[in-house]
Amino acid sequence: MTTVRLVNSDSSCSGRVEIFHNGNWGTVCDDSWDLNDAQVVCHQLGCGRALSAQRSAHFGQGSGPIWLDDLQCSGTESSLKDCTHRGLGTHNCGHSEDAGVICEDMPTVRLVNSDSSCSGRVEIFHNGNWGTVCDDVWDVNDAQVVCQQLGCGRALSAPGNAHFGQGSGPIWLNDLQCSGNESSLTDYMTTVRLVNSDSSCSGRVEIFHNGTWGTVCDDSWDVNDAQVVCQQLGCGRALSAPRSAHFGQGSGPIWLDDLQCSGTESSLTDCRHRGLGTHNCRHSEDAGAICEDMTTVRLVNSDSSCSGRVEIFHNGNWGTVCDNIWDWNDAQVVCQQLGCGRALSAPGNAHFGQGSGPIWLDDLQCSGNESSLTDYMTAVRLVHSDSSCSGRVEIFHNGNWGTVCDDVWDLNDAQVVCQQLGCGRALSAPRSEDRPNAA
Repeated sequence: MTTVRLVNSDSSCSGRVEIFHNGNWGTVCDDSWDLNDAQVVCHQLGCGRALSAQRSAHFGQGSGPIWLDDLQCSGTESSLKDCTHRGLGTHNCGHSEDAGVICEDMPTVRLVNSDSSCSGRVEIFHNGNWGTVCDDVWDVNDAQVVCQQLGCGRALSAPGNAHFGQGSGPIWLNDLQCSGNESSLTDYMTTVRLVNSDSSCSGRVEIFHNGTWGTVCDDSWDVNDAQVVCQQLGCGRALSAPRSAHFGQGSGPIWLDDLQCSGTESSLTDCRHRGLGTHNCRHSEDAGAICEDMTTVRLVNSDSSCSGRVEIFHNGNWGTVCDNIWDWNDAQVVCQQLGCGRALSAPGNAHFGQGSGPIWLDDLQCSGNESSLTDYMTAVRLVHSDSSCSGRVEIFHNGNWGTVCDDVWDLNDAQVVCQQLGCGRALSAPRSEDRPNAA
């Protein structure tokens, strides 16, 4: 999947446009860059209307690949990659031509499921998705921030218990304690990522706060702190907590220092620390984490931790498993993985309620002896080429990248790879020993 962000600006709704593709962030060239292209970015990020489409590296020159060039968007597409373009990674540009946008920076909060625009269920737009706010300790001060953010005047009440109906998708915020004077509920939102590594489950720890990515200082950094990061990212158990900028020095703010986590917290900001932005460190002390790189499983919507709807955490999101040919052997793998003993049954037809989000697995055929359902989950990449849309085909499976043999390899096979990577039509399927390619 391809994602987008705006960087090098004081606002989360303006900056240099960067695209995440094939494991790397890269820029967009400003050839033919216009307001329609910018509108797609603003809409994708929940930032309202595009005000301008900046060119000539207005927000500074980026680094790394230039993923898109000669974009021709209508403004209604759901992402830049849906627009007409040269092809991911194909360009004739330098970073002096990096594109930027300025959006109207509209509030990322809304009220839904009501006849009035100033009442309803509170929803937050974050990380590309609308989600809800939990009503634990929710009160009129919290509601006042929403009303003020939406220009709706004074908060009259703060209903809980899904008064305006139950939402779906992520629950973005909980245990809010607003004074009522904050500018936005999203002042509280902090996310985490691991960067500068070949794996999505190891790297330099970076925190997104107040519209900017920053690092974590390694003072007192240990495996308990790393465990919180690994758990938050769905990467299993923390194996080590590297220090001294093991994954390279970051830039920008150092958001956290002197962390004292137990390992059970849901976020680093829930641990004891000096305070966001308070530290006595340099980037030579940036903290890192190495996790197991495992995808996790859970059972939900049941009174027992050993029964429920099966959900898989993969690529940053929880999703479900389709019940096509789902049987006792498949269920046995889940029970074994969770330490729940022998599987008693394998209900289908959304017996434990319908989930939401992606459906990660289908047509499972387990023997019952596998260590994890996610032994079946694979990703693909193209390597050893100047373009992200050509190269040797490699598959990630069971924790390792490996190749594909070229026996009977043809254009139909290559087309599947190209389609999976968002690279358009397969032009050829080169062969030669162990190095099939897609182009």
